[in-house]
Amino acid sequence: MGRTQRNGAAERADPSASGRAPPLDGIIDRVQVVRATLSPTARRIAEFIAANAAEVVHMSVTELAERAGASEGSVVSLCRQLGAKGFHHLKLALARDLVQPVQFIHEDLERGDDVGKIVDKVFLSDVQALQDTLKVLDRGAVARAVSLILGAERVELYGIGSAAPIVEDAHYRMVRIGINCKVVIDSHIQAISASLTGPKVAVITVSHSGSTHETVTAMRLAKEAGARTICITNFGKSPIQSYADVVLHTMARETQFRTEAMASRIAQLCIVDALIACLAIATYDEAVETIRSTFEVLSVKRF
Repeated sequence: MGRTQRNGAAERADPSASGRAPPLDGIIDRVQVVRATLSPTARRIAEFIAANAAEVVHMSVTELAERAGASEGSVVSLCRQLGAKGFHHLKLALARDLVQPVQFIHEDLERGDDVGKIVDKVFLSDVQALQDTLKVLDRGAVARAVSLILGAERVELYGIGSAAPIVEDAHYRMVRIGINCKVVIDSHIQAISASLTGPKVAVITVSHSGSTHETVTAMRLAKEAGARTICITNFGKSPIQSYADVVLHTMARETQFRTEAMASRIAQLCIVDALIACLAIATYDEAVETIRSTFEVLSVKRF
């Protein structure tokens, strides 16, 4: 079975990426108790988790599989043996064992922080995400993304959860400069739409973790249909990258303590801003004319 097929199988087997998973307590103790009864592969994964629990909280399923010398499917299978619905559920359980509850709100906060400290810490976290993203963002990858978009007859944008507002903003911005595009934030319609794309369509998918079941499925379907695929995702290896022609990395320090990303959204929006600016310069005359005409349309909506 090839790497692409393995990744797809792992994501299909990991329903915890969507829906509400029940609380799972004492996960580190569970790992210790069952370790001796596991198969060699599962035991290797369990031992890695036990020895590197704090690090595992930051990993994707792909990264853990590679570090433990196993497949993504084996990781998900172990998670289920431990009582988790999937790898994301396991990470949340690890986080509950390792961190203070306030860190589920924001990693840098302490419960006694006053308003001033909270504001400072949140802003500094966002600024750090932008600085770190600027360092890791591959300019060549941005150029390739621009080329794919300009060469397409239509652009489709996919994102769910906290990524949905990002792709909706990208859609609005692209329409303003004259790019034919549509945004899809419903997972069922994403799957249908992705399967109906083709070589003349460019698909842009936003996913902080790169491991959300529905988003990975849509990206896979678009790739299989022949579409040119671009993903905006956090730095590191993740299943969605197997289906991407171009990967644009953010670098947000936040972990998976929460089910929703925060600082990463700022970095994602900044990448969208950079893409739009590059596209507008590349299609300068058309973009300027479209901006001018749409500005006139929108001006009647302001006092």
